[in-house]
Amino acid sequence: MAAAEEQRNVDPYVLLLAVFGAVVLLTAWLPLVLKELPLSLPMVCIGIGALLVLSPFSPNVGVNPLENRYLTERLTEFVVIVSLMGAGLKLDRPVSWRGWGSTWRLLGIAMPLTIAGIALLGWAVLGLGLAAALLLGAALAPTDPVLASDVQVGPPQSGKEDEVRFALTSEAGLNDGAAFPFVYLAIAVALSQASGGQPFVADWLLIDVLWKIAAGVAIGWVGGKAMGFLVFRLPNRTGLSETRDGFVALGITCLAYGTTELANGYGFLAVFVAAVALRSVERRHHYHENLHTFAEQIERLVMMVLLVCFGAAIAEGTIFGALSWPVIATTALILFVVRPLSGWISLARHPASSPEKAAIAFFGIRGLGSFYYVAYALGQAEFEAPQIIWVTVCSVVLVSIVTHGVLVTPIMRHLDYNRSARSATKETQPL
Repeated sequence: MAAAEEQRNVDPYVLLLAVFGAVVLLTAWLPLVLKELPLSLPMVCIGIGALLVLSPFSPNVGVNPLENRYLTERLTEFVVIVSLMGAGLKLDRPVSWRGWGSTWRLLGIAMPLTIAGIALLGWAVLGLGLAAALLLGAALAPTDPVLASDVQVGPPQSGKEDEVRFALTSEAGLNDGAAFPFVYLAIAVALSQASGGQPFVADWLLIDVLWKIAAGVAIGWVGGKAMGFLVFRLPNRTGLSETRDGFVALGITCLAYGTTELANGYGFLAVFVAAVALRSVERRHHYHENLHTFAEQIERLVMMVLLVCFGAAIAEGTIFGALSWPVIATTALILFVVRPLSGWISLARHPASSPEKAAIAFFGIRGLGSFYYVAYALGQAEFEAPQIIWVTVCSVVLVSIVTHGVLVTPIMRHLDYNRSARSATKETQPL
């Protein structure tokens, strides 16, 4: 009798293994099913996590990614750097001041405006102090490279690189490095307040802004060029491209990130720059497709696991226990006012059409990168109202995933149709 009772008990590990297997299969299958639907893969992942907790087969284990700050930091860190490598590899457009004009505008104008706007909301609406409000702004300003795949360019040499997709891809690749100085500024303010007003501006400017950005760009570019030589230029069939192994992308990613972090630079920035530099060595080689495909598969798998955990945590009720009307109002203002307005201002006088500018300004998807910044900063300094920061970030990410996931397919299809119609009109016009 006791043996029969023991057999009826469900082993949580076995159940989680079965769930993981289902997630792996869905990783491959769902993108095909959702391609023409107003749904996104992240939305489905969150739904799976919620259903898992609400089902009678819930494993009753710690699935909340926010319960363990260190684990949240490391897992989101990994998926972001893999995503950055994939984003850099699929950009066909060479780096130039004019060709990347929309990127520089989004980085230099839209991002600071977004950080300032969110920080102001954090102070005025949520009642946060300077350090916490600045952290909220820095964490929620970047366009997420992981969840923005539906509005990014296609695989290398696929030809799917219109201005909207290029701007959002290149912005997502670079704005993590651009946001990090403001995360460090929030940490410096918090540490200064805790120590009684110790000065920090000079160190922040010299180290967190100048040195870390320069180190990230330099190490990423030199490393990417060196890897390009090893992959494409070695003679007598000894180049890494001859292996045709896609997991080389993972090695390049970890090497670029690790060496840059050891040099106290911005590893996020270095990974994206290394990918762009690698493409520049041999822009049209078919091996780029292998590298990109592997990076995309790893990114998608880890993303799905994390978002299933996010959905499970939502269903448990532990994340949104501090949800309030000020948080809801802040979420709406960030997604529907601050980011779109900042993006639109930054693209003033850009040659893109008005609908394209509106799409670029609106599709600033927030995601797993925001979780990383908050988890990292909370491990470096004490911030007031960390629960308010977390619930606001989670609320923005959730609403962003749902809103953008529903709207991205019809809006991008409409833009593609208009672009094709304009091209056909130009071709039929008499000379």
